Amino acid sequence: APKRMSTPQVEAFLEMMAVERDASPHTLSAYGRDLADAEAGIAGGLMRGDEAGVEAWYADLGRRGLSSATQARRRSAVRQFYRFALGEGWRADDPSRRLDAPKQGRSLPRTLSGEEVERLLAAAATRDGAAGLRMVALVELAYASGLRVSELLGLKVEAVRRDPAFLIVRGKGGKERLAPLNASAREAVKAWLIARDAARPGKAPDSPWLFPSASARGHLTPRRFAQLLDQAAVDAGIDPARVSPHVLRHAFATHLLEGGADLRVVQTLLGHADIATTQIYTHVATDRLAQVVRDKHPLARDE
Repeated sequence: APKRMSTPQVEAFLEMMAVERDASPHTLSAYGRDLADAEAGIAGGLMRGDEAGVEAWYADLGRRGLSSATQARRRSAVRQFYRFALGEGWRADDPSRRLDAPKQGRSLPRTLSGEEVERLLAAAATRDGAAGLRMVALVELAYASGLRVSELLGLKVEAVRRDPAFLIVRGKGGKERLAPLNASAREAVKAWLIARDAARPGKAPDSPWLFPSASARGHLTPRRFAQLLDQAAVDAGIDPARVSPHVLRHAFATHLLEGGADLRVVQTLLGHADIATTQIYTHVATDRLAQVVRDKHPLARDE
């Protein structure tokens, strides 16, 4: 008989994650998939599997071509599940205790130089009328504030009507944080608001979204924003494979660190729960600083 992909124990674990850990629907869905994969792939399933079975399943993830990030999340889901199972008395052992984290290699975040961001903005500004003003506002906001794409596209128009210096953003897990807006981002938003309001048909009710669209959500979708960014990258002479909404967030973090910002401050601005996530950016910044030393320091130059 085929195995059940979601056991009562998995359901209980996901319920605990939702209630006690305030896990987001996205996280719960991902963990559900991860544990379904483990239930199907571990000999005997999650509740009867032993160390050898768990390690064999885990070793197979890499052979199946899963990214190191996905492997790491599957490992985390399974380890948390077994800790929960121990606490509930369902198992007397933790067969996942010896699972090593996958080798992340040098998978550094792609980023753009400050000059490339300027070129991207200039390319966005060459688009006609409201489309150009919207694109400049999108890029300026993403780069000035480090917002996640879902946070950026989900901004309410009322949040920016009074030209704030900071936005209050509800991020992962429903946590709120302040996201800064610099002068150029504020000017770009003001210009977009004028065009946005002028484009609204006479007595039509205003959309609540800063970037409204005809999509089912009522606002610009991540897919459409990515397409618009691709076009702007091509116009700017930048390989579109190097540009995405998330890369603008990377650029925000990296350029702050290169400018001497404290890692804890950048962690707060990005809304990272764990500073280890933020530390990925220090590699980008230090690699570039090392390059500057190699190129500019008199003792580093070849005679």
